[in-house]
Amino acid sequence: SLSLPQYLGKWYFIAAAGVKESDVQMFRQMDSTVFYLDETSENALLLTGAMRVGVHCIMKNWTYTIQSGKDDLTSEGRPELQTLVWSGEWLNCTQCILLQEIERHLDPLETHDTLNRFMLYARDSALLDNKVVTAFQTQTACKNMDRFVHLPQEKGLWFWYMI
Repeated sequence: SLSLPQYLGKWYFIAAAGVKESDVQMFRQMDSTVFYLDETSENALLLTGAMRVGVHCIMKNWTYTIQSGKDDLTSEGRPELQTLVWSGEWLNCTQCILLQEIERHLDPLETHDTLNRFMLYARDSALLDNKVVTAFQTQTACKNMDRFVHLPQEKGLWFWYMI
């Protein structure tokens, strides 16, 4: 089961990798993103994000339910989406976490594509060096995820939008 205290707090979104271009397309227009992960109840998490897209700052909230005895989270309103939380040890980065989103449609008549992507987050955007990003890209490519986006983080973050 999840060890929540290590995952709560502020995170910077650094990079994403996916199997298909559609898995990472939404991140290509972003410059920088910061998230806050808070526990709202014994089995629920609230992820609040401020994303800089061009000159605009877009705020979003996601609510996740922690499933007892499992390491995956269920996203409110998207029961087909499985979210797995991985420690940064996979990349030798103790100040990193990875989220893996997997969406599988079991109905053979379903026309939507499946989703399979990893997203890399770090406690401090300046802390993350290119070695970690390169390791992330290499490790995910070994999992057939050769679509990759690294946020440029050139325009700065709009922190005053965050609670």
